[in-house]
Amino acid sequence: MAENLVKPYGDTLNDGRVQLSFTLPVALDDAAREGARQLAMMMGLAEPAVVHAEDMGQDFSFFIVYGQCQHQVDLSSIKVSRPEFATLDKDGINRLIAEKMRRKMVVIGACIETDAHTVGIDAIMNMKGYNGHKGLESYHEMRAINLGAQVDSEDLVTRAIEEKADVILVSQIVTQKNIHLDNLTRLVDLLEAEGLRDRVILIVGGPRISHELAKELGYDAGFGTRTYAEDVASFAIHEWIKRNSA
Repeated sequence: MAENLVKPYGDTLNDGRVQLSFTLPVALDDAAREGARQLAMMMGLAEPAVVHAEDMGQDFSFFIVYGQCQHQVDLSSIKVSRPEFATLDKDGINRLIAEKMRRKMVVIGACIETDAHTVGIDAIMNMKGYNGHKGLESYHEMRAINLGAQVDSEDLVTRAIEEKADVILVSQIVTQKNIHLDNLTRLVDLLEAEGLRDRVILIVGGPRISHELAKELGYDAGFGTRTYAEDVASFAIHEWIKRNSA
């Protein structure tokens, strides 16, 4: 097998073994078990086996299926969209802001609408940060304002106007029925209605966010998991310089 062709690894290299979990809206019995196995087969798994089944009550059952994936992927053919910028350390970011902006960069962050999960926005904004990476509140050349959770988009836009924000950070964790897409689109529409969209750097982050998706929705950048404050801050100052050097 060529080095750029890969398939899942379970017990031995390239055996294609994968584990799949899902819930069915039926009570747990032998028919449900067999139905789960056949569904896995329809998904393309060879030799599927239900290795765990659990009654969840109220006519729902949970299954874990082990099987063999027949496919492989050519990594050399994959092109991943990502924001282009050099990630700086905290001191480098502070120096660049002081040199280029000659004032503090104003950054407002929030989890918008019904989203009550603050872990992501706190990891980027709060002083303590996450995993040894200090948040934007610790950057002395930034004024970081964390509005927290369940912030109406209208309130976020109003606050951005009041604070003369340079950057708006949005975190979206709640994704049931793709509600995050509606929320994020609505925020862009509100900014455009106020004539603010081109005046702020708009960034979104979350576990189901990619840079490609963010751009499609009208944002300047999108960040997924394993993103730290210095990644967001580096993009923000580089983007500000690009916009203001023309």
